[in-house]
Amino acid sequence: MAKTATKARSTTGRKPVQKFVYGFEEGGAEMRALLGGKGAGVAEMTKAGMPVPPGFTITTQACLTYLGSGGFPGGMLEEVRHHLRSLEERAGKRLGDEHNPLLVSVRSGAAFSMPGMMDTVLNLGLNRQTLEGLAERTGDRRFALDAYRRFIQMYGRIVLGIEPELFDTELEQAKQSAQVSSDAEL
Repeated sequence: MAKTATKARSTTGRKPVQKFVYGFEEGGAEMRALLGGKGAGVAEMTKAGMPVPPGFTITTQACLTYLGSGGFPGGMLEEVRHHLRSLEERAGKRLGDEHNPLLVSVRSGAAFSMPGMMDTVLNLGLNRQTLEGLAERTGDRRFALDAYRRFIQMYGRIVLGIEPELFDTELEQAKQSAQVSSDAEL
């Protein structure tokens, strides 16, 4: 039997509040419909003791609520903030920290695999200020710049709906101007 979203008791005495965010360690294969295939899979790997970076999954119910109402479900943003603070503590980094930035990946998922249909944004947390911290921490400015470029490309395409060809054209022109063949060489 598939597990559904649990209800948490409100501390204010109001009706129970639905849970929309689960840490990787809280889920499992039986929650596939709620966590999506990737979320349930990562939860199973975490339970098995496999080396999985810490993280959390926002439920498919949160997505359905958002799509139905045009807004985030009540309490969801607070849950995300709570899990993000926990992630920062575990990683020893902070989102937006100019000297020690936390970078996260945002991956979409569904109950069943749909190769090529689900989007991913990597390096969320990079900006002009955190770029410098990443370059300093890795000792590799070119790597940091390439990670930032990839973030801008993914965010622009997936979140803002910018046509990928616009990025591709600019990137090709920049490589020609710099007389390099690889994106990472810029």
